[in-house]
Amino acid sequence: MVYLFQKFELDDSEFCLFHEGRRVPLEPRALRVLLLFVQNPGKLLQKDFILESVWKTTFVEESTLTRAITILRKQLGDDSRAPTYIETVPTLGYRFIAKVETLSIAGPGESHPDAKLLVNQTLEPQPHPLTPEADQDRFPPVATVNEVLTSNPLSRRNEGRSLHWRNWYFLAVLLPVAGGAALWLSSHHRPILEEKKAVVLSDFENSTGDAVFDGTLREGLTVQLEQSPVLSLVSEPRIRNTLRMMSRNPETRLTPVLAREICQRTDSAAMLDGSIASLGSQYVVTLHATNCNTGEVLYTEQVQAARKEDVLHALSTVASNLRSRLGESISSIRSLDTPLDEATTSSLDALKAFSESARVENESGSAAAIQLAQRAVELDPKFAVAWAILGRLYGDIGQEQSSAESTAKAYEFRDHASDHERFFIVASYEMQVTGNLEKAEETCETWAQVYPNDAGSYGFRAGLILRVFGQYEKAVEKAEHLVLIHPDFAMAYHFVALNDIALGRYRDAQRIGERASARNFMIPYYALDQFRLASLTGDEAAMQRVVTMAAKMPGSEDMIAGQQASSFASHGQLEKARAVSAGAINFMVQSGRREAAARAESGSALREAFLGNPDQAKRLALAALGLSKGRDAQYGAAFALALSGDSTKAEALASDLEKRFPEDTSVRFHYVPTLRALVALNRHNATKAIELLQANVPYELGSPQSSFSGFYGVLYPVYVRGMAYLMMHRGNDASIEFRKILDHPGIVANDPVGALAHFQLGRAYVQSGNPVGAQAAYKDFFALWNVADQDLPLLKQSQLDFARIEDRNH
Repeated sequence: MVYLFQKFELDDSEFCLFHEGRRVPLEPRALRVLLLFVQNPGKLLQKDFILESVWKTTFVEESTLTRAITILRKQLGDDSRAPTYIETVPTLGYRFIAKVETLSIAGPGESHPDAKLLVNQTLEPQPHPLTPEADQDRFPPVATVNEVLTSNPLSRRNEGRSLHWRNWYFLAVLLPVAGGAALWLSSHHRPILEEKKAVVLSDFENSTGDAVFDGTLREGLTVQLEQSPVLSLVSEPRIRNTLRMMSRNPETRLTPVLAREICQRTDSAAMLDGSIASLGSQYVVTLHATNCNTGEVLYTEQVQAARKEDVLHALSTVASNLRSRLGESISSIRSLDTPLDEATTSSLDALKAFSESARVENESGSAAAIQLAQRAVELDPKFAVAWAILGRLYGDIGQEQSSAESTAKAYEFRDHASDHERFFIVASYEMQVTGNLEKAEETCETWAQVYPNDAGSYGFRAGLILRVFGQYEKAVEKAEHLVLIHPDFAMAYHFVALNDIALGRYRDAQRIGERASARNFMIPYYALDQFRLASLTGDEAAMQRVVTMAAKMPGSEDMIAGQQASSFASHGQLEKARAVSAGAINFMVQSGRREAAARAESGSALREAFLGNPDQAKRLALAALGLSKGRDAQYGAAFALALSGDSTKAEALASDLEKRFPEDTSVRFHYVPTLRALVALNRHNATKAIELLQANVPYELGSPQSSFSGFYGVLYPVYVRGMAYLMMHRGNDASIEFRKILDHPGIVANDPVGALAHFQLGRAYVQSGNPVGAQAAYKDFFALWNVADQDLPLLKQSQLDFARIEDRNH
């Protein structure tokens, strides 16, 4: 039965909602609530009845129903204040007020080729609620990413779908590719895998003599199989780590024999091995699924392609059939099965370059892989996934602008990607181009629902999005789940450690680092974690060991140099900070990484401004802007200028950021409010500064994006708010702000703002008439600065202030 209301269709048989032919993403419980509504239009459904009908024996609170109603209203475009669909009856329940019609679909025995429409003006209330049996065999509604994120059709293949086609497509026979297809299938349709375990994909044997197929078919089949929300491939990191444990080169070609051994070692269910061979002018693609333990061939399929150009389409057919034989439902495959030439590229040469870039990245790092990824998009300018990976590669080496440009290209061509890859593209676009992390969070939430075992959604949230929001506890949960489902994904351990450090759980962070070391992982970000832990626990010997280690680990030098310079500045050792920073910046400029150099120069300018050298701060800030006007570098430079008294330039830079990044979460809630509040303080308008900083309050403990790329900016709004209260002579309020900084050392890390909070807290206590507290705060500051450069203006000022406090006490 199909229920029609306004421009929506709720298909009971497929358990999904459509709007003008496009699937609307809804989680199963919310969809069941909607089905209950349309089966009882115009009737008051009490809350207890809905909860009992939908959640049955599961105990849930009323807030669960409220959440489901909120989801429904959002997806229907309904307004609770002036409802079109769902009316709230206060204290009682809800009423579905839209007109509902029913549509019955002709069965296979009916002679008319089209569906018969049986329209009723109203529906009688249904006496029985939904039963578990009625929904037992249904595959949960799968939300495709384009339907979730845009108002455009998912792709050309979805245009003009009729109700008749949707209901009876599964009866059709798959058309063979050009040249025909020969299938060898078992006589029964029981899934060939009894358990939901991962499978290992070996390299394809290529006997055609054409090198374009080397690595290309494995890459293509991986893309196809990753579209499945229920199938799990053993990840590339896990394969490489298993090869290391076998004392093999991690880049060793995966022959069927080697793949089977990896399959056994990873306790996987099956091994997939394939081949391509010439048959005259045609090509034959063969795929085998083999039981890892017994060696039994579970499934074999051959597909013939008439031309070289048809091979990718043949591979798509193989992948779709395999997913079905592995036990995936037809509705799932139909919803999430973009043909390979649409999901990636129709160019074998472009796909070859793309697969080679992945291999080179694994062997030699991101910088070495860029040229091949560029080659892929040159061969096919609409190769969306290749653009997305190119954007990530640029981001890995700190080229912010190039990363954003490539990611924007990926987003432009996102219809030329699978649903699986489209989630990655859209989330990357929202993070790197628009900076709208609220939207990115929504995308990742849906991504995780559709592909619960995909690493991307958890990594994006744990490593960036939730940290900007200041939700470190939630970030740890996502990161720990990522470690659980992808134990060979090295970055997952870093995400856990990073957020544990923010929460002050230093021992937990140390333990997760030890777990990573036990798996022989070593990535540059681990050095960052270790340096921060050593710094926060005062272990100078460990800090020096990390510095020595970083010098031998490509990719970690920049991070550790920035951390080391900030650590020196936090202890008042500005000369040492300058030396470390200058050397790192020169190296970045010489190696062509101007954007990274600009962020590092902005960090230097900030250190000078915080420690009381305005002229030097202004000079370095302008130097940073001369290297790049990337978002984060510009913020750091603008803050240094504002702190040094150049309000005009700081205000202009703030306006420029606001204009260039109107959706950016960090810009809207961290950068612009803080810069304008500083300008207001320079103009002696503390009240205005407090007012401007209200925008930051929901995210005040968050880590803006400048803290990831430039290692500065955390809790700056809190610091400025404290300064505003000091200007207003509201010492108690000021002390609350500075205590927030001191109470969260794991968030602040090595930023000098942490040390300065002790000094400012002393001033706040003086204002509030707390000389004992003021003395303690100054002593804490002097303890940090016990080896500080003696000519620092800030040190001299603090010593004078402390002398006055002691004089008053005596």
